[in-house]
Amino acid sequence: MFHFLGRSGQNGDQAVDADAHAPAVGAPHRPSIGLVLGGGAARGFAHIGVLRALVAKGLTPDIITGTSIGAVVGGCYAAIATEIGTGHEIWITRGLLADAMRASYALPGIFPPIRLGERWLVDGALVNPVPVSVARALGARLVIAVNVNTDMFGRGAAIPDQGAVPEPEPPIEEEVASRGLFGLFGGEKSAKRRLFGTAARPGLSTVMVEAFNIMQDRITRARLAGDPPDVLISPRVGRIGLFDFHRAQEAINLGSEAAERALEGLDEVIAALA
Repeated sequence: MFHFLGRSGQNGDQAVDADAHAPAVGAPHRPSIGLVLGGGAARGFAHIGVLRALVAKGLTPDIITGTSIGAVVGGCYAAIATEIGTGHEIWITRGLLADAMRASYALPGIFPPIRLGERWLVDGALVNPVPVSVARALGARLVIAVNVNTDMFGRGAAIPDQGAVPEPEPPIEEEVASRGLFGLFGGEKSAKRRLFGTAARPGLSTVMVEAFNIMQDRITRARLAGDPPDVLISPRVGRIGLFDFHRAQEAINLGSEAAERALEGLDEVIAALA
């Protein structure tokens, strides 16, 4: 299903060295195609549907770049990661493909950072969720990008008036302290409430996931505005949670449907670039 610069079968589990292997040139009737697969955890199963739709139309990508789940699904040779301490965007172009993938999906707070060479790396979505710039740098003439986080938020809406409201329940610390000795036995329950939250108050895990979603959405918008792809495919998978991996088939179907819609009229674009 995947085409890694025409040499995927020879490289085994090695990541392709971008300096040694130039991007494959497309057939004479079309320009080289770069496919960019963005991050999004379980929503990234939509990438499979997109790939199926492209291959069915004879549009096998010559270059695949990806971040996070996009790196895993594409098995790409540039799995982008972020260096801890500097925030540098790291393009992993050589070494074991499995290590590159682990570094690219090392979501802070969920997976530990991965050490490659002299660098500690985490999820590439922190700096470049949909790496269009990488595909262009590697020689793609036609860039098709997939953003699986399009319909996550209200698109930067501002709330102009907000004030304090009555606290529906006492803070967890006060509740435990008021129990005295019995509070010691309620420590485990309080810890679970702090981590997972309640109906009235989000827990640490929810806040962390939502913060990552917001950050990724804003960064994606900024980077796509500055370097837009030729074709943007946006599967409507916002209702699928980051960890809803059991909904893989649903995401795949939504990816296929989105690709079919976005690829209408692509022949004209290809003809113009050929």
